[in-house]
Amino acid sequence: MSAELENNKEISSDKADLTTAKLLVKCLEAEGVEYIFGIPGEENLDVINAIYNSSIKFITTRHEQGAAFMADVYGRLTGKPGVCLSTLGPGATNLMTGVADANLDGAPLVAITGQVGTNRMHITSHQYLDLVSMFKPVTKWNKQIVRPDTAPEIVRKAFQRAVSEKPGAVHIDLPENIAAMPVVGEPLRKPEPQKSFASYSSIERAAVAISRAKNPIILAGNAAIRAKASNSINEMSNRLNIPVANTFMGKGIIPFTSKYSLWSIGLFQKDYINKIFEKTDLVIAVGYDLIEYSPNKWNPNGDIKIIHVGTEKAEINKNYQPMVEVVGDISDSIYEIVRRSDRQYKPDYACEIRENMKKDYELFAEDKSFPMKPQKILYDVRKFMGEDDIVISDVGAHKMWVARNYHCYKPNTCIISNGFASMGIAIPGAVAAKLVNPDKKVLAVTGDGGFMMNCQELETALRIGTPFVTLIFNDSNYGLIKWKQEERFGKSAYINFTNPNFKAFAESMGLKGYTINKSDELIPTLEDAFKQKVPCVIDCRVDYSENLKLKERIKEI
Repeated sequence: MSAELENNKEISSDKADLTTAKLLVKCLEAEGVEYIFGIPGEENLDVINAIYNSSIKFITTRHEQGAAFMADVYGRLTGKPGVCLSTLGPGATNLMTGVADANLDGAPLVAITGQVGTNRMHITSHQYLDLVSMFKPVTKWNKQIVRPDTAPEIVRKAFQRAVSEKPGAVHIDLPENIAAMPVVGEPLRKPEPQKSFASYSSIERAAVAISRAKNPIILAGNAAIRAKASNSINEMSNRLNIPVANTFMGKGIIPFTSKYSLWSIGLFQKDYINKIFEKTDLVIAVGYDLIEYSPNKWNPNGDIKIIHVGTEKAEINKNYQPMVEVVGDISDSIYEIVRRSDRQYKPDYACEIRENMKKDYELFAEDKSFPMKPQKILYDVRKFMGEDDIVISDVGAHKMWVARNYHCYKPNTCIISNGFASMGIAIPGAVAAKLVNPDKKVLAVTGDGGFMMNCQELETALRIGTPFVTLIFNDSNYGLIKWKQEERFGKSAYINFTNPNFKAFAESMGLKGYTINKSDELIPTLEDAFKQKVPCVIDCRVDYSENLKLKERIKEI
């Protein structure tokens, strides 16, 4: 038999052996999937076996929520869909928090769930839930594969929908009997993405409005980072003398050291930066998503003029009614607006406020008190971390301080969940961040409450060799809720708990643990922790009496 006939025989044999599960995985490979995060189960056995024989690396996690958060942060950092996998029933419901987080935060994610066979769906069945109906409210699109030959179309559509603006989560449900069925098929071609460009009339109108404005301000959001519009926003800011404020999820869109950087807006209390919004006569909202910081917080009367610059049209909101919508590739739109604009005004008031912000930031640089003030912890963290290193913030009182006091040089160097804002994201998110950026320092900043929600994923980090550092803000209660209770009622309730010895806890898992006992120890401890070849945990007591003191200090502005 000739070699050509032998090869054809092998190809025919492969096609004869092709199942829906194998075709699904071939489609994932064609989409460029590097990792799948998840837990094997009885109803996804065929998919797991197909992954084992593929080029894709499966990351076995300790909880499906951790898997979804890893896929979430992977998608946010790379712009490519992160993929997570679970079995049916409780495995699928455990995925939902991370899936919902990705969907509201604009992170592309593909969730794949196992399911009972179609022959069992019409009767009461063990662990059966209608997952398509359950995932519908927390995804952009979802579908169950009920015919083997539709797998390529469903996978291609899932990935297309996951990355299209606004990116988010999609879901594929695969019944176990369909997964095992023979099929003939190939992955669909992945087309090159096409840019769209804003109309010249909208660009001209925006340029005229900006040229006439006396106190404009740029409000940059997460979509500007997704669009890689940092350079163009810097250009607009410097050429036209316009200060820039970013949302929590827009950190690093311009370097915080820029003379026009006004840092982050979004604290639930009015801060320095809110004073500038009170003086502005034009907000240039670039890549701004209303979910990041509601417009009724910075435009309560709906009377500020707004220019919307984005890849999609503005959402409908009575406090966000743009006079001009510049819809298309963000960088191209900004460069075209800058070419047509002429501004001579200087942002003197904004620069004055910026100087006060800098003085406030430096207030705690030499603070030696212990437990440490959150401002001092983050001042030291910023001093230690490099410009390209990555901080993943969990959700809690510390998140508000990270947003206010941890400033960035570059985009995607501080990841904050501020759409769904789910506790427990930091540690699994740091696993993904280290996989994507093995040569950068990755620091998970979390409260003790958030730490205990997904600390099991530190074992995952140890097993797969992703040595990052976790810094715990330890106050033995749910600090953000306490903060809000005390502001509203003057007292707190039901927020206290006890903690394990975090150093001993880390060491019991084969990690390196540290306890901070005085302020001077934090930077040397960070230096030692990042030299280790295993994940490390740093326990640092925090003085959250600063929460209410901040409110009083802001009142004096």
